[in-house]
Amino acid sequence: MTVDTTLHKAPGGAGASGAPARPPRRRPASPARRSGWTPWLYLLPALVLLGGLLVYPIYQLGLISFLEYTQAQVSGGEPTTFQGFGNYATLFGDGQFWQVLLATVLFATACVLATLCVGCALAVLLTRIRALPRLALMMAALGAWATPAITGSTVWVFLFDPDFGPVNRVLGLGDFSWTYGRYSAFALVLLEVLWCSFPFVMVTVYAGIRAIPAEVLEAASLDGASQWRIWRSVMAPMLRPILVVVTIQSVIWDFKVFTQIYVMTNGGGIAGQNLVLNVYAYQKAFASSQYSLGSAIGVVMLVILLAVTLVYLRLVRRQGEEL
Repeated sequence: MTVDTTLHKAPGGAGASGAPARPPRRRPASPARRSGWTPWLYLLPALVLLGGLLVYPIYQLGLISFLEYTQAQVSGGEPTTFQGFGNYATLFGDGQFWQVLLATVLFATACVLATLCVGCALAVLLTRIRALPRLALMMAALGAWATPAITGSTVWVFLFDPDFGPVNRVLGLGDFSWTYGRYSAFALVLLEVLWCSFPFVMVTVYAGIRAIPAEVLEAASLDGASQWRIWRSVMAPMLRPILVVVTIQSVIWDFKVFTQIYVMTNGGGIAGQNLVLNVYAYQKAFASSQYSLGSAIGVVMLVILLAVTLVYLRLVRRQGEEL
């Protein structure tokens, strides 16, 4: 006869001895979950610093745009009053604002396209030339990139001066004034912006090209693809994340051009024919002491840049690119 020696649990969760059963232990958090917050802890000091340098000024900019804030309020002669969207209504009802906005969009678009074309072309050129010419081109480009905007603008004004500039003498243009006409002045500023902006695109794209496996480019060349076809069908798709970054950076920089326009056209050209939004905001805020209108222009610029950036990123993400 066999005896069943299996212990049976008593009612209420107790064992054979009557002692209560121990509750199950919780599993410790996995290393992946515990390390999920680690990057944020490292980024916390930078985020706090950026919050102080970016978030608070943007908040103040938006706040002033809803107030009546002129020289009278700054000096304390009159109280500050809340205007709501009154400053924006005044701004959008001004025909000059829309002219300046259109000129800014067209000018920034031309600058971005020119910068990307020249920068990418020179990046490809750097991969085709020998070490010494490559070094010379890199040093010259970095020198242009490192030159302060006000210094570069002053030099370009001298080069194209109708009386003493060497460009007019070489081209045989006599006393032609580049800054007198609206389109010639914009063209002159565009050349200066291109001169100081293409090195960033060139260096960044060149680094991306160097990261492409040589076997891929060699296979495309052996298949009989031309240089343009290799760039369009092989390099550009592989460099798309880098091109997205340089495009967004160029849009932000060229849309906010101030120094070149202000210095080279003497504050916006004759009768404001060469105004862009940044210079227009400066004139409203500081020349006319209408700080609330200048702040409203700044908010409009911020919204436009955010919208352009988000739309561009959305289009790229739809194409399956991870940034």
